[in-house]
Amino acid sequence: MTAAQMMILGILALTMALFLWGRLRHDVVALSALMACVVTGLVPGAEAFAGFGHPAVITVACVLVLSQGLQNTGAVDALARTVLPRDAGRLMSIGAILALGAALSGFMNNVGAMALLMPVAVQLAKRLEMPAGQVLMPLAFGTILGGMTTLVGTPPNLIVSGFREDAGRGAFAMFDFAPIGVAVAVVGVLAITFIGWRIVPARKAAGASEFDAGAYMTEVRVGEKSKAIGLTLRAFEREVESSDAQVVALVRNDVRLLAPHGGRRIRGHDVLVLEADVEALAETLSVFDLTLEEDVKQAKDATPEDAEEEASEEAKSNDERDTVLREVAVLPASSIVGLSASDLHLRTRYGLNLLAVARAGQAPRARLRSVKLRSGDLLLMQGPAESLSEFIHDTGCVPLGARDLRLPSRRMAITATAIMGMAILLVTFGVLPAAASFALGVLASMLFRTVPPREVYTAIDWPVVVLLAALIPVAGAMQETGAAGVLAEFLVAEVARGQAVAALAVILITTMFLSDVMNNAATAAVMCPIALGIAGTLGVSPDSFLMAVAIGASCAFLTPIGHQNNTLILGPGGFRFGDYWRLGLPLEALVVAVSLPLLLIFWPL
Repeated sequence: MTAAQMMILGILALTMALFLWGRLRHDVVALSALMACVVTGLVPGAEAFAGFGHPAVITVACVLVLSQGLQNTGAVDALARTVLPRDAGRLMSIGAILALGAALSGFMNNVGAMALLMPVAVQLAKRLEMPAGQVLMPLAFGTILGGMTTLVGTPPNLIVSGFREDAGRGAFAMFDFAPIGVAVAVVGVLAITFIGWRIVPARKAAGASEFDAGAYMTEVRVGEKSKAIGLTLRAFEREVESSDAQVVALVRNDVRLLAPHGGRRIRGHDVLVLEADVEALAETLSVFDLTLEEDVKQAKDATPEDAEEEASEEAKSNDERDTVLREVAVLPASSIVGLSASDLHLRTRYGLNLLAVARAGQAPRARLRSVKLRSGDLLLMQGPAESLSEFIHDTGCVPLGARDLRLPSRRMAITATAIMGMAILLVTFGVLPAAASFALGVLASMLFRTVPPREVYTAIDWPVVVLLAALIPVAGAMQETGAAGVLAEFLVAEVARGQAVAALAVILITTMFLSDVMNNAATAAVMCPIALGIAGTLGVSPDSFLMAVAIGASCAFLTPIGHQNNTLILGPGGFRFGDYWRLGLPLEALVVAVSLPLLLIFWPL
């Protein structure tokens, strides 16, 4: 073994040890490994950061942005309402949310799919009277399984495809992963649905993980084509019962009816005064095609000068540039205490909309635009981020900690879905490489405002991008020095005993184990050169070995650190480190049993 080979294997061993130690963030460990390779001359300094231009890295970043667009516009929320049964029992409900999570993960980043469906899973657990963790862990594992089915479902697939292209065999196509990935996902989802959720430990969530602002009061207008028209108020409240939204008043022909009779029927142009949290408000708007009043002025209350100024500012505010939602608390010393939205001229002075007010104790009884604000009120504001910052500074209010607030837009949801579909079709039919296709999708998302330009860079998980970009040159050094070949020869001779099928099983199980204790993308980057080396030593096709790496790197079910989806549920599910293996270990054994024979069928040696 040469000195260069010993150095790269030593750096790799130390890198894995740091991953296992877990005290340093994954991107810091990866960057340290890259710098060590540069300092020792294993990676030329001029090529140290070539990984940032690697197609796999670019594609991962772009998919995260497109996933944010689907989240911002409410596209996935609408799909969840359409697909998930409302009154089904445990088996059907859990099976439905797992199937939806797995399907979404095939076409968007599986971490994004998990983040979108987590609130749905928590609500489902409440309805089924189950601990939240018994729905969250199955959903986390289901989204991980679903990511195995396509090129863009999970970063390991993109990394494996990049190594195949670098080896001169061309990149994997969009659905090359599907024959094995779909089979594994279907079997896994069925096993979790019928058996798996029962063996998940029943834990209580570890304290309140979110700020509970209570119910907001807001006003929504019933459009001429709304599904709410003709319903009685009692029937309307039954439809939104699961989201705890309720009608506290009705405004019809400028007459406000407090606590209206439940038998009164809703008409077009009615204004409903609702009490609901933000998530319930978003769901109600989307289901019934309602629109927020957004501080609408009555013409009879406005002077001509005010109306002209308001119209001018209205035109400006209709420009959807970087519009955000923010929760703001009114302090005792705030200058707006005792004033209403009309008094403040929020649109003319700041270009802002007051969407809702939350108040402890008795709910405000006046129209939203006329509510006199009090100390302790919470305001849900909409407008450009800069204008919100200016308002907060001028008035002495304070912003609440940021949380994921979004209101649905059917038009924008259709646009975001069309952009993602376009990118996938371009890859599927080979019109453009994956990186270029999804980069084009990001450009379209910015142009059509499904992802405001200021949010594009915050939507990207930069630690993952740095990790991938740093480890790709390290993996290249393993190949250049011949260290991957030496390690491959050892595994073939000492573990697999020269048997190709045994070597394939060794690669699959080894990758699966490493993925449980270190980042799955890092595992794929480390194992791909070894897989190629083993295939070269045995003189067989490398495709089955690369596919084994893709499967193994995606199957991190034993620990909360192996995959971000496992980490996401740690607090909300109240889990401990050792809770994951109870379902994870039999699931990994099932994955090996299903995938190994399929590898030999679809990617023969």
